[in-house]
Amino acid sequence: MTATASLAERLDAVRSGVADAAREADRDVAEVTTIVVTKFHPASMVRELHDLGVRDFGESRHQEAQPKVAELSELDATWHFIGQLQSKKARQVAGYVDVVHSMDRDSLAAALAGNTLDVFIQVNLTDDPGRGGVDPEGIHQLAEHVLDAEGLELRGLMAVAPLGREPRQAFATVRELSERLRSIAPRADALSIGMSGDYREAILEGATHLRIGTAITGNRPTAG
Repeated sequence: MTATASLAERLDAVRSGVADAAREADRDVAEVTTIVVTKFHPASMVRELHDLGVRDFGESRHQEAQPKVAELSELDATWHFIGQLQSKKARQVAGYVDVVHSMDRDSLAAALAGNTLDVFIQVNLTDDPGRGGVDPEGIHQLAEHVLDAEGLELRGLMAVAPLGREPRQAFATVRELSERLRSIAPRADALSIGMSGDYREAILEGATHLRIGTAITGNRPTAG
């Protein structure tokens, strides 16, 4: 794919890649939701993507996402919050998104309680607590808080493959953690794993949600 490829061409290329990976995994491509990450991109791009059939969009910065979603309120779209979320901003974010992929602490579950939201528990696969996500050993405790929180529907786990680690190996770890999670949350079988550079490996390990940005949207616009 060339640097001058159009948005439609990049989207088609990713759709083809997702379909190929699903066939390789002997899975139905309909099981895989591609979330197009539109942070740093204007509402006009979201409209263009919507015209091309995209319905799932990802944002990670509240101050950018809130006005963008409001501007696009007439669209038939599902909005996913994929960035780290401060508890003090949680209720505002819950007012305009449908899914939160970055649930990583009890206080955030408490802050979001009372809102009708799908949530993914973010797992930290590194030794760096600053990267966000709960330690794998803390998944079950956090899951119990989410399950007890009014309005929240625990969908499954989210993770980012760490730099320097083979992505499929990392995603296999998340899949194994998901299998354990289902001992207390049988319906929490979704996996939000896979980004622009590793979505094939994610699909092979059971991804149900991909979070793809630059492979579709191109480079972030430069400030001017």
